[in-house]
Amino acid sequence: MNASRQYTAHQQSSAYDSPWTFGMRLRLQAWEWCWTLFCRWTPKPLNPWRLCWLRLFGAKITGQPFVHSRARIAHPWNLTMRDRACLGDGAHAYTLGPIELGEACTIAQEAYLCSATHDLSVPERPLLTAPIVIKANAFVGLRAIVLPGVTVGEGAIVGAGAVVTRDVAPGSVVGGNPARPLPSPSAASGQPASSS
Repeated sequence: MNASRQYTAHQQSSAYDSPWTFGMRLRLQAWEWCWTLFCRWTPKPLNPWRLCWLRLFGAKITGQPFVHSRARIAHPWNLTMRDRACLGDGAHAYTLGPIELGEACTIAQEAYLCSATHDLSVPERPLLTAPIVIKANAFVGLRAIVLPGVTVGEGAIVGAGAVVTRDVAPGSVVGGNPARPLPSPSAASGQPASSS
C-alpha cells in the first residue's frame, strides 16, 4: 500500500465483516445476474446493448466507448468511460473505488484495474479504496495490473504484464514489476519520433 495516496477507509468490525450494507449486496447480486443473463453472451456488435445495462446500473458513459462482453466490472456505478474508451476481452475493472477511462484509451485483454486494497497494519484489515484514472489515448497492455490511486497519463503505454504502483507520466512507456520507464517504441526501433 502506498502511504502517500489518499485512500477511503471502509468501516469493518472484523477482517471477516463485509464493508457493504445488505442493500448494497442485493444491488451487487442484481448487477451480476443482469450482466450474466443479458450481456456476457452478446457478440461485439451489441456493444450499445451492454452500454445500456451499464448506464442502468449507474455507470457514467459519454460518447460511444466499447465494453467487451467478457469484461468484468465489479461496481458499475463507480465506472466512468469517455468516448471510444475500450475495455477489452477479459479485462477487469475492479471498481470498488472510482475508475475513469479517458477518451480513446485502451484496456487490453485480461488487464486488471484494481481500485481497492486492505489496511494490513490493523487486525480488522479494513477495505481501502482509491481512484484509478486512465487518461486519453493511453494503452494498458495484456495482463497488466494497475493498483489503487494510480493515474496513467495521456498517451502513455503500459507494457504487457506490468504492475503499475505509481503514476505514469504522459507519453511515457513503462514495463516490468514494478513498472519502470522504458524507451519509447520509436526510440527502441531507431525511428524518429513523429513531429505531429
